[in-house]
Amino acid sequence: MGNRGLFAFILTLFMLTSFVTSAQEGESIFNSKCATCHNPHKDMTGPKLFEVRQKWEEGGAMEGSLHQWVKNWQVAEATDPYAKEVATWSPSAMTTFADLTDEQIEAVFDYVDAQPVASAVVDTPGNPGGGGNLPTEENDFSWIWYVLGAVFLVIIFSVGGVKRQLQELDESGDQPLKVGSKAWIFKNRKFVGIGVLVAVMTGVVWLLLGLYQIGVVSAYQPSQPIAFPHDIHAGINGIDCKYCHNSANKSKSAGIPTTNVCMNCHKQVQGAGDQVEKIKNIYASAGFSPEGGGKYSGETENIVWNKVHSLPDHVYFNHSQHVEIGGVDCKQCHGDMTKQNELPRVVPVEELNQIEGNVQLSKPTLTMGWCIECHSIKDVSTGTIEGKGGYYDEIHKRLLENDESLYDEYLEDGKVTVSELGGWECAKCHY
Repeated sequence: MGNRGLFAFILTLFMLTSFVTSAQEGESIFNSKCATCHNPHKDMTGPKLFEVRQKWEEGGAMEGSLHQWVKNWQVAEATDPYAKEVATWSPSAMTTFADLTDEQIEAVFDYVDAQPVASAVVDTPGNPGGGGNLPTEENDFSWIWYVLGAVFLVIIFSVGGVKRQLQELDESGDQPLKVGSKAWIFKNRKFVGIGVLVAVMTGVVWLLLGLYQIGVVSAYQPSQPIAFPHDIHAGINGIDCKYCHNSANKSKSAGIPTTNVCMNCHKQVQGAGDQVEKIKNIYASAGFSPEGGGKYSGETENIVWNKVHSLPDHVYFNHSQHVEIGGVDCKQCHGDMTKQNELPRVVPVEELNQIEGNVQLSKPTLTMGWCIECHSIKDVSTGTIEGKGGYYDEIHKRLLENDESLYDEYLEDGKVTVSELGGWECAKCHY
């Protein structure tokens, strides 16, 4: 097998592996998020999805509108006439999937378009009406494994043939091989072997690095109905984060402010220039008119925000435990919002490390490694006199009473970290 053949084989193998991975991801997402309401070839609660990308394109939909529809259909309806027309198809409201990336959405559509035609969809006891999962989906991509098996058989026979020729060459002394490429490979077998080893190792490393990126949402920045300027509110005007996110120190969720909270200020502060249009959106949501001293009509409109920091369902995170008890500043996880004029996003760890006072971390933001690393560095409380919460006070008290030497060991570096108080226990963060 020459250099070109080896390179073509490796490239083909990676392409097939990537295709299988993408198809499997699309199938998994469709079954978990879409199959309840959608079928590729049959209208259910939602319309059939077969070749939906082509339908939207032919219907004159704006670029990116279909992806936005999947993430938040209300935003797409408000910005694209075709999406607004689609919204009239059924009175049922579609679930929003702001956590899906464009690549994942494309993988779902690729999976749907690869399904059998409508005639192949039949009723089964576990699949009435052909809805949800297709009865043949388990074998949809079985041909991939046959192709891979054939490729490996070719490799085995090729290697066996090379081995036999090398043995013949060894037995016949310096007799040259008849095939020029094979003779060159044998003559430069050390370099060829090193090249193959480097290529294989490079492919393995590339594959592993790709796997490590699964679930990493660093720099994720969804669209929002209003481009809220944090630098003006938190920076120039000095509004405390917890004035708007008022449950951050007393609840699991930090909360998103209601329009009434905005109106506490904007009933008087009505903006100027380009800001007027943004203020109008707030007024429309609250049903407020500034004319004649201001009055409320009672007709309100919801503002649909897209969630930025989305954690998996099996992960537990409590804002109050970190903000109130742990004394973690908002900028540790969210960045310096007093200087951020752009839309909220998951700030990369490299940018977080540049903020003065932040714990220096190395793992990608919102990953498990990022949390574990912080728990091993960040101190919680250094004594019972701080009164930061009965839970930690009780731990200090028990350590002092039952194992003072262990307590002294914990305080050797001048602080008690989260991990030393059980912050690495699985049940602390996982249901």
